Parts: sequence; C-alpha cells; structure tokens
Amino acid sequence: MSPVFNHAAATSYSQSGFSQRMGWGSRPALMIIDVCKAYFTEVSPLSLLSNPAGAAAPDSMRRLLAAARSGGVPVIWSQIEYVRPDMSDAGLFWSKAKLLDVWLKDDPRGLWQCMPGLEPEVDEVVVVKKYPSAFFGTALASELQCLNIDTLVICGVSTSGCVRATTLDAMQYGFRPMVVGSACGDRSPEIQNANLFDMDAKYADVVEEADAIEHLEDGWP
Repeated sequence: MSPVFNHAAATSYSQSGFSQRMGWGSRPALMIIDVCKAYFTEVSPLSLLSNPAGAAAPDSMRRLLAAARSGGVPVIWSQIEYVRPDMSDAGLFWSKAKLLDVWLKDDPRGLWQCMPGLEPEVDEVVVVKKYPSAFFGTALASELQCLNIDTLVICGVSTSGCVRATTLDAMQYGFRPMVVGSACGDRSPEIQNANLFDMDAKYADVVEEADAIEHLEDGWP
C-alpha cells in the first residue's frame, strides 16, 4: 500500500490486488505538465487558488526542477496552444470546456504565460499539445525513447485532467510514472485526493516530494 494515502478504500483496494509498487527505474526525467498563469491567477476561469494544496503546488514544482537540473536529469515540459480563432483545432474538447480559449495563441489575457521560476531552458524539451495527454498527437514518446528515459517524475496541472491523462499514457508506453502529489494541483481537495488515490492504485506510484528530489539529485548511474 502506498505510504502517501490514508483513504477509506485503501485496505479494500490493497486486498483486491491494487496499489502495488511499480518502483523506480534508473534513468528518470522530470515532466512538468501545463504549468502557466491560467491556474494560479485569481480572475482566471481555471484558477485553483481556492484549494490551498493546489495553490502551493508551484513551490513544490520549483524544488523538483532545481533538483533535476542539479542532477543533470532531463526536463520535459508540456504546453497547450491553439492557433485557430474559432478554436476548431481543439476539436471535441472545445465543446466540453469553453475556457480552453485561454490558450489561444497571443490571447491578450496572457494566462498562457509561464509561472515565475517555472520556465523552460533552451536545451529542455517542450511538447506543444492540444488535448489532455502530453503523448496524444505529439512526439513525446519518441523523444523519451531517444533520451533513453525509463521513468517519468510527473508534476503539474490539473491532477484530474492533463496530469492523469499523461500518467495513464506514460504507463501504457512503458515509462514508469512517479507522480509527486504535492507538486500537482486541482480545483478542490476532493478531486485532487480521489485522482491521486486512483492513479496510485492503478497506473503510477504517487510519491513524496523528498523521495523524488533524492532520485532527481542522484541523476543517472
């Protein structure tokens, strides 16, 4: 059973055979998903600042980023961008979520901009996407294979959406997802906790920040 959770269903899940530990590989990368001002600006339709744990997530992300760069571990970023004014390049996703236009290229609100201290460096991979998973319709899987990565330390926003979708695809592509719960954010504690619990039960290891930092700082063998 994961050390991260004290959930009412934890014993039932464990006894059924869920919530086993996947374990770390030896060649991790840090994956930072969709972190931008849209999630951390009070007037934004995507704001998660009403959830204290979500509001604190960027500080945890910054510590992970510092550890990865210190250990020489690859850092991968995903960003969302739409370029058609009618949002037709968002497909059916647009029919469900009209707030997606915060990522329309050059939107004057500027909510697509990076958070301070969470900006890609020139030698870091940036994957531009249009849907929740950073793997869908992108070259992310081949980028990770070319870099010989076997483990993805995953953080970002939102936990129930793009983090979850990317985590599921990472596992399905054969990359070990290590999700850092304190470095992920969502609109409410209930949504955050339920999604972390379910990912840990089925698709990933949800790990403590300190554990992730240790592996990132250690780098590759």
